Amino acid sequence: MTTDPTPPLPPIPDPAPHRRRPRYAGRNPRRFEDKYKEHAAARHPGTVAKVLASGKTPAGMHRPIMVAEVLSVLSPGPGMTGVDCTLGYGGHARELLARVAPGGRLVALDADPLELPRTEARLRDAGFGPEALLARRTNFAALPAVLAGLEIPGVDFLLADLGVSSMQLDDPARGFTLKGDGPLDMRMNPDRGSSAQRWIEGVSPAALAVVLRDNADEPRADKLAPVLAGRSWAGTAAFAGAVRAALRGVGPVEVELTVRRVFQAVRIAVNDEFAVLDTLLRHLPGCLNPGGRAAFLTFHSGEDRRVKRAFESGLAVGAYAEISPEVIRPSPEERRDNPRSAPAKLRWARKS
Repeated sequence: MTTDPTPPLPPIPDPAPHRRRPRYAGRNPRRFEDKYKEHAAARHPGTVAKVLASGKTPAGMHRPIMVAEVLSVLSPGPGMTGVDCTLGYGGHARELLARVAPGGRLVALDADPLELPRTEARLRDAGFGPEALLARRTNFAALPAVLAGLEIPGVDFLLADLGVSSMQLDDPARGFTLKGDGPLDMRMNPDRGSSAQRWIEGVSPAALAVVLRDNADEPRADKLAPVLAGRSWAGTAAFAGAVRAALRGVGPVEVELTVRRVFQAVRIAVNDEFAVLDTLLRHLPGCLNPGGRAAFLTFHSGEDRRVKRAFESGLAVGAYAEISPEVIRPSPEERRDNPRSAPAKLRWARKS
């Protein structure tokens, strides 16, 4: 009697190819993504917490400055209508929206086509619907037209947090930062206007010297302008390197301050920031309801001088009933916890 042969065993599958664990790039990794894991906060929550605990701002995020002071000045309340002229990451807007509920509205402006949708989505997820948050992609020079389009004759409060946001500063692709090399762009709205590179290529040394002095109080404007103007640069690193090379013999701290001032001056020129600010200040009284309040956060002397002069002129002609008697600065605790707040100045005005 014969027996059935033992059935063959199933084939053993080939083992999955071994994949090596990605190696850490060292204490000083070269890639921006490796240096600043906060950009992927969902994957690195511990990193974000550690950065916040150290008193720094996580890359790609923005910590709102002088929130308590702004709320005290503007006094937002239920049912009010207000404007956040510079939505940014939405930190101030979130606090303002919470205080105008129920029944209130916040018109939020931002010219940045990359950051505005992200911030609007975060605020929608936080429960602020389209009846409360009215987001518009434009700079604040267009505020009268925006309010007219929304059939809002005037607002009860207005906040303008000027300058560039942390998200823009922390992204090398935008051209604002010295953290990593990137294209020399610096446009708040990358879809419009000329990049910083194109602007530098077309500017004369004499004109650039004026920009460096007017936009950043740069004491070495006449020395730097002939080196930088009318030339093509490979990117932000090359441009910053040219500034440093022109300052041989100057102390390293002052050199880096100069590089930052040059970047600031060019950024302001590329985005025509002073003209946009002057337009808002000129239209401001007509955008406020009687008794309406405005608060401006500035970050360098050129901005602050314009706000101060406009408020003083408005007070003199009766457009404002009251203005801040002196500039308000961040508390020592805030400057310690958020070093980026250090240069901030707050001024306010109340319409007659």
